[in-house]
Amino acid sequence: MIHMNSAYQCSTSPDLKYCLNSYVNYHVKKMILFMVIATLSILVGCTNGDRADANGTDQTTGCSGSCADASSFLTVADVEQIISQGVFEAQSRGVAATIAVSDRVGNILGLYKMTGANTNGVTVTSNGGKDSGLDGAIIPSVGDVTAAISKAITGAYLSSEGNAFSTRTAGQIIQDHFNPGEDNQPAGPLFGVQFSQLACSDLILSDAGGASGIGPKRSPLGLSADPGGFPLYKNGTVVGGVGVISDEEYSLDKNLLDIDYDQDEVIALAASFSYIAPIDRQANRITVDGKTLRFSDALVSDISSNPNNAPTFASIGAGVGTLLPLATYTDGTIRAGTAFGTPTSGIRADVGVFSGLDGFVLVDALDSNRFSPTASVVGGSPLSQPEVSQILQSALAVANRARAQIRRPLGSPARVTISVVDTDGEILGLVRGRDAPVFGIDVSLQKARTAAFFSSAQANTLIQALPDAEYLLDDLSGVDRTVDLSDYVSATRTFLGLPTALADGAYAFTDRAGGNLSRPFYPDGLQNSGAGPLSKPEAEWSPFSTGFQLDTAYNSITKHLAFLLGVLGSDVTPGCGGKSFTGADVASSSLLANGLQIFPGSVPIYRNGDLVGAIGVSGDGVDQDDMIAFLGVHNAGLALGGSINNAPASIRADKLQPQGVRLRYVQCPQAPFLNNDAMNVCDGK
Repeated sequence: MIHMNSAYQCSTSPDLKYCLNSYVNYHVKKMILFMVIATLSILVGCTNGDRADANGTDQTTGCSGSCADASSFLTVADVEQIISQGVFEAQSRGVAATIAVSDRVGNILGLYKMTGANTNGVTVTSNGGKDSGLDGAIIPSVGDVTAAISKAITGAYLSSEGNAFSTRTAGQIIQDHFNPGEDNQPAGPLFGVQFSQLACSDLILSDAGGASGIGPKRSPLGLSADPGGFPLYKNGTVVGGVGVISDEEYSLDKNLLDIDYDQDEVIALAASFSYIAPIDRQANRITVDGKTLRFSDALVSDISSNPNNAPTFASIGAGVGTLLPLATYTDGTIRAGTAFGTPTSGIRADVGVFSGLDGFVLVDALDSNRFSPTASVVGGSPLSQPEVSQILQSALAVANRARAQIRRPLGSPARVTISVVDTDGEILGLVRGRDAPVFGIDVSLQKARTAAFFSSAQANTLIQALPDAEYLLDDLSGVDRTVDLSDYVSATRTFLGLPTALADGAYAFTDRAGGNLSRPFYPDGLQNSGAGPLSKPEAEWSPFSTGFQLDTAYNSITKHLAFLLGVLGSDVTPGCGGKSFTGADVASSSLLANGLQIFPGSVPIYRNGDLVGAIGVSGDGVDQDDMIAFLGVHNAGLALGGSINNAPASIRADKLQPQGVRLRYVQCPQAPFLNNDAMNVCDGK
């Protein structure tokens, strides 16, 4: 079944009375929230206009994806100014901060630590007193620099010429309820995205120092939800991000129903002065499921200093702070960024099969396509190179026709990254739309691999071979307890009522279906209903402790942190699965090579009922991502004469009804195309 409505679990509940009550409660609360937001907007308008307008004017330039050129990058002087403005604001407040600046593909252009900043390390906390996964961990020594880098990269990676998202935006869309603070609401649309861009990813790159190089580059803590990270813009196009931490906590805002004061966010706002996103692109101008996103709780009036009076970087006294090196991120110097869309950034326009579709590809230092379409070599009837090429082309064509959910101006096409893998998780091809957010590169690959993983007959075997997740003590000094990953298999089999689940490939799973099983509430968002089998129970769950998703990569994340701390002499090797903190690593499938993902945007690919691969899509609204993946495979199948297609309807995961509530497979927008009034475009396919 293809679920077309975007509301609630109502469409899947067998209990009509429960369904109607849920529907009424949902829309009453939604109306109340709308009234609250409208009131807050009026109050804000009475004080200082749009939040986070660092220049007091609307900088919208009309850019919609084509403004970036060879001159669109942060210069050394730009980076120095951004750091100087942040330091000046911190000094005016009498606090010490750590500040990082990145370019759009994650090169760290400057990492500055003020004297006395974060001397006690940084605590990872959801402020709920939880001690599970990474929640409660204290990262000494390098905690502040890893946090600042992660915040800067998040601002850069989530943004484009069509949307400007901050780390506060990220915190809004990854929690157990959307919006955070609203009871009995489904989880955030990008639930789980925080565990992407990881250092263990086989796609993401490290930094060798010297001049800025090709990206995308790694983030030490994944994507950040802690306020204090903003994208940076020049002439309407995003050129990087800035991240600030001064409070020794790496956390998030758990209640969106109020306006918070956050010192990191105010300092970051001052740092971004003259580089702030155009007002019309900021997250508070974009809605998802009828809810307005949040860009910043800080106002220009909250800034204590006058950034126009900030001293030059060269004149900052030696005792104020220093530039820091950090292995695999920066050599401790200030450098210029790369121009996005040019070969030096690692992302450029394609000149081959995707050129007619305005496609962009990832290239290496020699300007060669890193992931040009290629044939699979596994299985009895593997995907061929022409088939992979057609799948990518068909999906990109759907994206170009689709109406974007998270982009301005209204009426823009969706801009996404599309990845195709085989049944072993090997990358068969990758293509991007113009100006697609960078975070979607790694995430689209995670989604494709996750769909292939859970749809395969080898998932259980692969899980049984993985070492336990070794949860470290809060100070990371030793192992506190271990988590046997095979317990998730047992829990899934019991939950689904399928004794051979994950071992027979009997059902096709998308990331939407697997995501349903990965939420701390099932049905999604309904409190006191129990957790899905791939999630931590509610008492242990937080955005820093998600369950199977994190536990498969936990050892890799902590090994990278241990390397940065100097505890381990070598860095984590590529491949997020199969790592052990105290023992030997084990060989692991490419299906786990950059981590799992648990929000929608993927489908497995079949040939005559047999799994042959999967496609992942990321960069726009999750319903748009779902549609592009689903219709991309369907349309490719038509173009190829039926040689491949989506999973047979009889084996799709939405045939399962655990706890009496049907799993979802894909969910497509009602009337999704530009200049076309077609509706229910996924129905019956």
